[in-house]
Amino acid sequence: MDNDRLLWSRNFVTISLSNFFLFMTFYILAVTLPQFVLEELQGSTEGIGLVTTFFIIASVIARPLTGKWLNEINKRTLVIISLLVFAVCSLLYVFIENYTVLLIVRFVHGFAYGIAATSTSAICLDIIPKHRKGEGVGYFSLFMSLAMVIGPFVGLWITTHVSYRVMFITVTVFSLLAFLCGMVTRSPKHDERSTPNELEKGIRRYFETAALPIAMAGFILAFSYGALSTFISVYAKSLELEGVASYFFIVFAAMILVSRPFTGRLYDQKGANVLVYPGMILFIIGMIGLSQAFSAPVFLIAGGIIGLGFGVLFPSFQTIAIQASATHRSGLATSTYFVFFDLGYGIGSYLLGILGAMTSYHTMYLIGGIIEILALVIYYLFHHRKQKKMIKMDHYIN
Repeated sequence: MDNDRLLWSRNFVTISLSNFFLFMTFYILAVTLPQFVLEELQGSTEGIGLVTTFFIIASVIARPLTGKWLNEINKRTLVIISLLVFAVCSLLYVFIENYTVLLIVRFVHGFAYGIAATSTSAICLDIIPKHRKGEGVGYFSLFMSLAMVIGPFVGLWITTHVSYRVMFITVTVFSLLAFLCGMVTRSPKHDERSTPNELEKGIRRYFETAALPIAMAGFILAFSYGALSTFISVYAKSLELEGVASYFFIVFAAMILVSRPFTGRLYDQKGANVLVYPGMILFIIGMIGLSQAFSAPVFLIAGGIIGLGFGVLFPSFQTIAIQASATHRSGLATSTYFVFFDLGYGIGSYLLGILGAMTSYHTMYLIGGIIEILALVIYYLFHHRKQKKMIKMDHYIN
């Protein structure tokens, strides 16, 4: 009971809810703005891609800067300011009638998102007890995973049955809830925190180099996942399974929910390897299975296998990035991981989308699964093998 109270504190719940509402806004807009551009702004097909690209570019720019600022500025201040700007940008969509203005708002919105997503994660890491990092990060990222599923469903339902205006008002409400939850969260103080004079120079001011190996594995994971979340509804339509597409995300989310309670504790007790290798294999099998789906059962089973693999890998990779760095650089480690994850998501969506258009979505998901083998290789060479050498060295010294 004491351990549960230590983890599930009021601050942990409020910062997790803030992150949930932040990502709800992100995913609602991700699936609805392409339609908005085509139907309301009479934009081109090429213009759809820029709406996402501007947001991701701004986010990628903001994350390493935020990692640096987290060591120099009060984390709670960063959260409050970024979430307030994020909420204001969400409201501005209601008044947009011009494509150029939309791109400007998307860039500012993406920059605020990059700061908010990184700083809320950093505060959460300060709140989670050290002996329960794996479990705590697992539950925190669960809120994000739920937003991945609920957000698209809510956004598409509102735009289909009501209007874009109501959808934009809805995301504004979610953004305000993210702001309110962030504002009432208190971040604990740490003596180990750096002062500006102690900060590293060069690239280490913006990136945690110790987190780069696992961040590269995260890049590959996001590369394939980007194509999954972007094109699954189009793929389902090509298979004449339109009615099953929404259930894909329900099954996907259900398996993530199933995985979180035991994976976090298993990580803390047994380490990352016991989770990462099975998770990677499940993700690869699921993607290859999805590429061969021609019926609803296979389509949904593949979604469940991918969800279980992703549910294990995403929080494990994030925790590894954090634990690879010094305590006072956990903010930089978090931003480094998500910079690569965001890049993988954006680049994967674009490149695999081109591949799908040139060949077929079957081929696209097959290649997406095969590419994940590279993440397995990166993990072994740059994390697992290095870890084994360190254990042998410690054993030799002792």
